[in-house]
Amino acid sequence: MGGKQDEDEAYGKPAKYDPSFRGPIKNRSCTDVICCVIFLLFILGYIVVGIVAWVYGDPRQVLYPRNSTGAYCGMGQNKDKPYVLYFNIFSCIVANNIITVAQKGLQCPTPQVCVSSCPEAVWTVEKDQFSLTVGEVFYKEKKNFCLPGVPGNMTVLQSLQQEFCPSFLLPSTPALGRCFPLPNTNFTLPEFPWITNTTITQGISGLLDSLNARDITVKIFEDFAQSWYWILVALGVALILSLLFILLLRLVAGPLVLVLIIGVLGVLAYGIYHCWEEYRVLRDKGASISQLGFTTNLSAYQSVQETWLAAVIVLAVLEGILLLLLIFLRQRIRIAIALLKEASKAVGQMMSTMFYPLVTFVLLVICIAYWAMTALYLATSGQPQYVYWVSNASAPGCENVPVNTSCDPMDQSMNYSCPGLMCVFQSYASTGLAQRSLFNLQIYGVLGLFWTLNWVLALGQCVLAGAFASFYWAFHKPRDIPTFPLSSAFIRTLRYHTGSLAFGALILTIVQIARIILEYIDHKLRGAQNPMARCIMCCFKCCLWCLEKFIKFLNRNAYIMIAIYGKNFCVSAKNAFMLLMRNIVRVIVLDKVTDLLLFFGKLLVVGGVGVLSFFFFSGRIQGLGKDFESPHLNYYWLPIMTSILGAYVIASGFFSVFSMCVDTLFLCFLEDLERNDGSLDRPYYMSKGLLKILGKKNQAPPGDKKRKK
Repeated sequence: MGGKQDEDEAYGKPAKYDPSFRGPIKNRSCTDVICCVIFLLFILGYIVVGIVAWVYGDPRQVLYPRNSTGAYCGMGQNKDKPYVLYFNIFSCIVANNIITVAQKGLQCPTPQVCVSSCPEAVWTVEKDQFSLTVGEVFYKEKKNFCLPGVPGNMTVLQSLQQEFCPSFLLPSTPALGRCFPLPNTNFTLPEFPWITNTTITQGISGLLDSLNARDITVKIFEDFAQSWYWILVALGVALILSLLFILLLRLVAGPLVLVLIIGVLGVLAYGIYHCWEEYRVLRDKGASISQLGFTTNLSAYQSVQETWLAAVIVLAVLEGILLLLLIFLRQRIRIAIALLKEASKAVGQMMSTMFYPLVTFVLLVICIAYWAMTALYLATSGQPQYVYWVSNASAPGCENVPVNTSCDPMDQSMNYSCPGLMCVFQSYASTGLAQRSLFNLQIYGVLGLFWTLNWVLALGQCVLAGAFASFYWAFHKPRDIPTFPLSSAFIRTLRYHTGSLAFGALILTIVQIARIILEYIDHKLRGAQNPMARCIMCCFKCCLWCLEKFIKFLNRNAYIMIAIYGKNFCVSAKNAFMLLMRNIVRVIVLDKVTDLLLFFGKLLVVGGVGVLSFFFFSGRIQGLGKDFESPHLNYYWLPIMTSILGAYVIASGFFSVFSMCVDTLFLCFLEDLERNDGSLDRPYYMSKGLLKILGKKNQAPPGDKKRKK
């Protein structure tokens, strides 16, 4: 007795009876006010960062292409010219790798001009046209592809040497506002010193993948356009299946858990049988590990009897442990099943809770969209900087060219006789307060992203906990359940516990940021690490992963206690942890039974939708009529994978609500056991099923006046 009492004292004293307690406390005060003020100030600063990004940023630099003068195509004076044409697009691939080109907004070391349409046929400047003027060769033939301001009386040879006009045109198609040459096009280019066969070969090989990817993208969009309504039907089926599974748990939870447990035992039993048969065959053959010896070929150990004997022993031990757990923990398993049934009833009484994940999803989208737009505007803050560039600095006339010095792309009068000299984009200016603090502002934005996301998730957990707690602590169900439990819990949480949610979200955010920093360091130092350093880094990453999981578990239960009692985060987290530690065996059993059941539910929903989608989109279901025929698709697996992914998201959303309901009812159940004893003055609030399993009963008859409010 003394040892048991000391153990209980180590994890705090059991909750005492409070005659005024009737579920989630309504007369409460604001908690963690300091953290609430810090969070609101941080959000205010986050808004200021967004305003600064909006003022200084210019996303047009990413969304719209620019010509060589820095003017945007498709806007202003180039409103009727939405595409940009590269004079020698192959230099984009030769001069830089494709990643570098993409980071510079697809700016290449070649002249670029805004055009109304991309070239449709192959065209090259002939040698006998070198002496003609630009007006005769380009303007009269309606090939307006020269840079703006090129005089019509300039000779073609001079315009080509100074790269004022293109020496060739290729049949192109617009992609991302740029004219890219069509694949599989046969053409012959003139022989110029600045264009070689190697240049063409490298350029085509580099661009072909991008063009093929574009064709695939077009086909994907076509498939979505043909099948989007059937995908919505599949998602509707997933929604109905998820809802039915949760609502029917009150009827089938016990048999379903029994079937799953028997299934696990059966799988282990078959594993033992299979391994024993393999062992017996190899034993009769005399195949022993002594004959094989040590080898790094692990598959070779499948042919020795000792491997299968060890597998038999391991599986037999697991089978025995599982059987012993089922024998000694059968009472707790029955309690877990009864709580699952009670959670199904709670969800059935408050159907609005099943659709609260939509509110969480909308808030998460807002947080992510705000961060993405802020990051985009910050990344494009500052004016674009241009420098002189030439492909061959040792060419005649290029000795005195100030390469890599700043220039003005609008100034066409370059006082240099260097052929191929251009004023190209280099980077965005880093001068100015916003530009100098760009890195710090981006870090602030990332911290704001994680903090707001975790706060939104915490809000959802606390709101659902408040709604489900009002169900459990209603003595006469459903008469004593509040009229609008979900909206009441939402308003109560926002009004009193914003600071507590921000406190828990901040702790989790710090751990997640630490994990990201550690992953970044590991990625940067991966090539230079020795085995010992890699082992230490792996241990640190594992420890932070475990810490994040523990904090999520602790925060989840702390939010439940906050929703019920209205205390601050630290007190709620301590009380929840102590309560769970006083009932650690029940916690483990309920957690595993719930995980097993929800895993089976997800498997049922996702697998069912996946099978139906496969048979429908692959055309294997015949005789449905014209209105229900499967659409003709380029990739029939695309809507199948989309339906499966959507079904998983829907099932996860529904089951997350159910899991939160189970956790809330479980904590209320533990509190109920400690607070009450079933007497007339202290009756239990749990269901009759739980009372029967525990061998307890209420002396207070139904409708006892002492429990009426």
